[in-house]
Amino acid sequence: MSEPVIPPVREVEDGPLGEVRLRARDVAAAIAPDAARWDAEDRFPAPSYAALRDAGLLRLTVPVEHGGDGLGVPEACAVLEELAGSCFASAMLAQLYLNGPPRAIDRLGTPQQRATHLPEVAAGRRLIAIAITERDAGSAATELTTTLTPDGTGGFRLDGAKCYTTGGHAADVVLVFARLAGTAGSRGIGAVLVDRAAEGFSSRESEPKMGGRGMAEADLRFDAVRIDAGDVLVPPDGGSSAGAALMLRQFNPERCGNAAMTLGCAGTALELSLRHVRARRQFGRELAEFQGLQWKLADMAIRLDGARLLLARAASSDEAGFPATRATAMAKVAANEAAEWICAQAIQLHGHAGYTRALPLERLYRDARGMSLAGGTVEIMRNVLAGELLGRRFSQRA
Repeated sequence: MSEPVIPPVREVEDGPLGEVRLRARDVAAAIAPDAARWDAEDRFPAPSYAALRDAGLLRLTVPVEHGGDGLGVPEACAVLEELAGSCFASAMLAQLYLNGPPRAIDRLGTPQQRATHLPEVAAGRRLIAIAITERDAGSAATELTTTLTPDGTGGFRLDGAKCYTTGGHAADVVLVFARLAGTAGSRGIGAVLVDRAAEGFSSRESEPKMGGRGMAEADLRFDAVRIDAGDVLVPPDGGSSAGAALMLRQFNPERCGNAAMTLGCAGTALELSLRHVRARRQFGRELAEFQGLQWKLADMAIRLDGARLLLARAASSDEAGFPATRATAMAKVAANEAAEWICAQAIQLHGHAGYTRALPLERLYRDARGMSLAGGTVEIMRNVLAGELLGRRFSQRA
């Protein structure tokens, strides 16, 4: 019996956006057969790294003058959605290039910093991670204790530790957010660029994760690391909260990418479910003929498309060079929660087979689940959104 024809879950857009999506889809299809093995072995997807570079996908959002294609967050999100539906680790790797620190360097960096780092990023020769989270500064991001102490020459000494830094074990450079020694709260926060070879810098892989396992996280340690003035991206100002605001806003492209990756998982889960209910027969007829299952599929599609529309709005918005906070918070919450629910429903529709590792559904669920914790939890995003709606910032401190 021939396989049933199912309309596409992710349609291809017109113009450059659609062209980028198709390029990413080709790469995703090529790396898909290895995704389960990379997940099972906690293996960094090195072959995927090469495939992404060779397809020109890592340079998409780097400005043209630095060797990139000069595209934006919508194109980045299309790539991430396609990749995540096949191999989440590969999408997380691409996220660091497309929506991560290189974008912050482009928007906030000096001409010298852009000239030093962005051509290497565009060529796929430099991986830059971002380090914000600490053991006691997760959702409370402004509770950072990693410090920058002026050394009298315009530079600093960096001391402290970071955790759960995606790709930190493999990164060539790390963008580190820290605070000026002697400051507290939202004041005095800045950002510096640290080379992996810097004296006093060390890293080790963090605890094994539930999902996204091919792209490990790392614990980082900084012991009096010398920071030259030319490596200061955001100067720490003890009398200002501007650095803290930048820390939160520069993460909005990654939050859009986060949402796109979860929707990639959800889209694949829905597509597999549609094929399954057409192919599987029980009680003498296709599963697709049972009304209760039809409603479940309809609700999966509604949540998926609703979140995708919110993400499209967020990705195309602009607020001081980054996606708008209000639109981004909405998109991230909607996508994270829709994806987890859709993947759970897909497992249910497949019965016990969906719960086994013979199918990718349990991996899709595990991968999507972590994104509601990363880049700002869905609870924190709701707090941020409420502040945007009310026009007032709220402190969660007791």
